[in-house]
Amino acid sequence: MSQEDNLLTLTIEGESLRVPEGISVAAALSLSGQDRCRHSVSQLPRAPFCGMGICQECRVTVNGLRRLACQTLCQSGMRIERSDDE
Repeated sequence: MSQEDNLLTLTIEGESLRVPEGISVAAALSLSGQDRCRHSVSQLPRAPFCGMGICQECRVTVNGLRRLACQTLCQSGMRIERSDDE
Protein backbone atom coordinates (compact mmCIF):
# COMPACT_ATOMS: atom_id res chain seq x y z
CA MET A 1 0.00 0.00 0.00
CA SER A 2 1.50 3.33 -1.05
CA GLN A 3 1.18 6.66 0.73
CA GLU A 4 -1.11 7.80 -2.12
CA ASP A 5 -3.64 5.15 -1.02
CA ASN A 6 -4.13 7.01 2.27
CA LEU A 7 -5.08 10.37 0.72
CA LEU A 8 -8.57 11.85 0.41
CA THR A 9 -9.62 14.52 -2.07
CA LEU A 10 -11.83 17.32 -0.80
CA THR A 11 -12.65 20.87 -1.83
CA ILE A 12 -11.89 24.02 0.18
CA GLU A 13 -13.41 27.20 -1.23
CA GLY A 14 -13.67 25.54 -4.65
CA GLU A 15 -10.03 24.39 -4.69
CA SER A 16 -9.29 20.67 -4.74
CA LEU A 17 -6.94 19.44 -2.01
CA ARG A 18 -5.55 15.99 -1.22
CA VAL A 19 -5.12 15.34 2.48
CA PRO A 20 -4.12 12.35 4.62
CA GLU A 21 -6.94 10.11 5.77
CA GLY A 22 -7.93 10.60 9.42
CA ILE A 23 -7.19 14.32 9.82
CA SER A 24 -9.60 17.02 10.93
CA VAL A 25 -10.98 19.77 8.75
CA ALA A 26 -8.92 22.22 10.86
CA ALA A 27 -5.76 20.33 9.91
CA ALA A 28 -6.82 20.29 6.25
CA LEU A 29 -7.32 24.07 6.37
CA SER A 30 -3.81 24.41 7.73
CA LEU A 31 -2.43 22.15 4.98
CA SER A 32 -4.14 24.35 2.40
CA GLY A 33 -1.81 27.18 3.40
CA GLN A 34 -4.59 29.36 4.78
CA ASP A 35 -5.93 28.17 8.12
CA ARG A 36 -8.47 31.00 8.47
CA CYS A 37 -11.95 29.65 9.17
CA ARG A 38 -13.95 32.86 9.28
CA HIS A 39 -13.80 36.61 9.89
CA SER A 40 -14.86 38.21 13.16
CA VAL A 41 -17.46 40.98 13.32
CA SER A 42 -14.55 43.43 13.06
CA GLN A 43 -13.38 41.56 9.91
CA LEU A 44 -10.27 40.07 11.53
CA PRO A 45 -9.34 36.56 10.37
CA ARG A 46 -10.07 33.84 12.92
CA ALA A 47 -8.46 30.39 13.02
CA PRO A 48 -8.77 27.31 15.24
CA PHE A 49 -7.65 28.18 18.75
CA CYS A 50 -8.51 25.59 21.41
CA GLY A 51 -8.58 22.48 19.21
CA MET A 52 -11.47 20.91 21.13
CA GLY A 53 -14.56 22.92 20.13
CA ILE A 54 -14.92 25.13 23.19
CA CYS A 55 -13.86 28.44 21.61
CA GLN A 56 -15.98 27.97 18.44
CA GLU A 57 -13.41 29.95 16.40
CA CYS A 58 -13.18 27.20 13.79
CA ARG A 59 -16.74 27.40 12.46
CA VAL A 60 -16.97 26.44 8.78
CA THR A 61 -19.62 25.12 6.43
CA VAL A 62 -19.17 21.48 5.42
CA ASN A 63 -21.42 20.14 2.67
CA GLY A 64 -23.88 22.94 3.43
CA LEU A 65 -23.98 22.42 7.22
CA ARG A 66 -22.29 24.48 9.93
CA ARG A 67 -19.55 22.47 11.66
CA LEU A 68 -16.59 22.95 13.97
CA ALA A 69 -13.46 22.26 11.92
CA CYS A 70 -11.51 20.87 14.88
CA GLN A 71 -14.18 18.24 15.60
CA THR A 72 -14.95 17.18 12.02
CA LEU A 73 -12.93 14.47 10.31
CA CYS A 74 -12.24 14.85 6.60
CA GLN A 75 -14.11 12.61 4.17
CA SER A 76 -13.54 12.11 0.48
CA GLY A 77 -15.57 14.55 -1.63
CA MET A 78 -16.23 16.92 1.27
CA ARG A 79 -16.95 20.57 0.34
CA ILE A 80 -15.64 23.10 2.88
CA GLU A 81 -16.46 26.81 2.83
CA ARG A 82 -15.16 29.39 5.25
CA SER A 83 -17.84 31.23 7.22
CA ASP A 84 -17.83 35.01 6.84
CA ASP A 85 -21.29 35.80 8.20
CA GLU A 86 -20.33 36.32 11.83
